[in-house]
Amino acid sequence: MAVAAMIAEFDDVAGWTADAVEQLGDRYAIPAACRGSSNPSALAWLAEACELSAGSRLLDVGAGAGGPAAWAAERFGVRPVLLEPMQTACRAAARLFGLPVITADGARIPLRAGSVDVAWCLGVLCTVEDKAALLREIHRVLMPGASLGLLVVVARSPQTLPVPEGNHFPTQEELGALLTRTGFKLLEQTSWPGGAPLSWSRRVEQVRAAVAARHHAARAYALAVRQGERFGRLFATEQVSMQLIHVRRP
Repeated sequence: MAVAAMIAEFDDVAGWTADAVEQLGDRYAIPAACRGSSNPSALAWLAEACELSAGSRLLDVGAGAGGPAAWAAERFGVRPVLLEPMQTACRAAARLFGLPVITADGARIPLRAGSVDVAWCLGVLCTVEDKAALLREIHRVLMPGASLGLLVVVARSPQTLPVPEGNHFPTQEELGALLTRTGFKLLEQTSWPGGAPLSWSRRVEQVRAAVAARHHAARAYALAVRQGERFGRLFATEQVSMQLIHVRRP
């Protein structure tokens, strides 16, 4: 069951973000809907690693408000399908990008086996307790030989600091064993390339400011801010890092 802080972070804020984008303009949509963890450099690395191509069916598992999938569709001509369990986030993605959205949990994907050309799962694995169930289900719907791009928050060691509510960070050793156990072959991995272009960052900040101005008194807003602060402390003390990972279903 999702905890209140995660509902605030991934659902309430998604709806508020869509409202702000509709007020500010369409050019704000993709940066704002990438949730801060996916910047152009990270998305480009994943896109090239997974060899995205026009017409490919891209399943984005835990797609949130749809920013990364919309970016991939705009630049590579893929046909995204968004999978997201939180209803407000699903509505936000549909409002912002008009992409097909399935409201479902990643551990029970309502698609046929072998029906997906390529998949992304960005910033989701650390929010799931049963990581193996999620990865096995993605493995099931991927075609043989298909790629999966992951953005994972990885712990340097078992956590001793308070972690954001609802998060369960794997260590690198745990992650490697998990991928092997669920039938994936790890092909390449790199650290998240921080630092988005100023034009991208400026649009993100303008949307955040609009959300804050309108919702700063809401309990959900305070919960989402607290989540972000806890993440910030973990990154600042190098207890965790964001990793981009390319695996393949053999």
